[in-house]
Amino acid sequence: MEPILQFKNVSRSFKKGRIPIPVLQDIDLSVNALEFLCLVGESGCGKTTTGKILSGLLAPSSGRVLFEGRDVSKLRGEAYRHYRRSVQIIHQDPYASLNPTQTIYDILSFPLFRHKLVHNRTQARDRVAELLTMVDLTPVLDVIDKYPHQLSGGQRQRVSIARALTTNPSVIIADEAVSMVDVSIRIGLLNMLMDMRTSLNVTIVFITHDLALAKYFAWDGRIAVMYLGRVVEIGRTPDLIGEPQHPYTRVLLSAIPEADPQKTRSKQHILLRSEDIPRLTELPPGCSFHPRCPWFVEGVCDARVPQLAPVPASASASEVACIPLTEGAALTLYTP
Repeated sequence: MEPILQFKNVSRSFKKGRIPIPVLQDIDLSVNALEFLCLVGESGCGKTTTGKILSGLLAPSSGRVLFEGRDVSKLRGEAYRHYRRSVQIIHQDPYASLNPTQTIYDILSFPLFRHKLVHNRTQARDRVAELLTMVDLTPVLDVIDKYPHQLSGGQRQRVSIARALTTNPSVIIADEAVSMVDVSIRIGLLNMLMDMRTSLNVTIVFITHDLALAKYFAWDGRIAVMYLGRVVEIGRTPDLIGEPQHPYTRVLLSAIPEADPQKTRSKQHILLRSEDIPRLTELPPGCSFHPRCPWFVEGVCDARVPQLAPVPASASASEVACIPLTEGAALTLYTP
């Protein structure tokens, strides 16, 4: 089956003055229909930029983005409008992404009129009421004519989710969709997003810095781990969590506390060679993780840029960007 969204060697740079800042570098990524795909990595790794390019809010500096097998940059007319309706994004900050001068009805009805999904105010109010009910914002009359500042953070995030559903999308990009809400209501929002895949036949790309959250959300999906603008490991969630391959993934998993306090105390934490993250304007040669990697191989990791590939003789189906691993070498802890 052809992926619904694809990155083909996508890169994206921004400029600070005259200095180019490479935020994404040579990413190949496929999103299959009706799957959960989690993008995981620390702040600044390019997750949000990836989501914005997938949703059409940003254009790549180089490479191609394909939607249903067609190059997005070449879509015109109804084909382009179909793409923009089909791929929607839930922004990270519900406080900044909702217009404070508009009511909830105004916010949710605008895309309905813009894409001619309704023809009059009566139809629009009925559809907005239906959307608010879908995201558990009831009674509807207590919400529909309020302004964003009159709602709680959790309610605002539900409005953001409702706005993403207005155009009946086939793909939703959820950018840190629960990071700005209280821990007590995160599970409710996550369960609601998970239910949408079956009830609405929607594909979800979930962006998060929390690998434990990705494990919960996408256990029957895939996780792509990003570091400094590159995907360093991608695979089915049980494989990636149960048998992590890339050193960066191993480090991330070693830092996750377990529910059992005894396991947390006995868990071995992997120490990095350096706590400093390289600047995007001064990326090291070879593998960008090598200055911090506990399994650094001199003359290999600092000499060649690794590409995603399977690990020989491994039961895991994950692909990793680590030259020693993909060339069949055994990793040994670095000693200076």
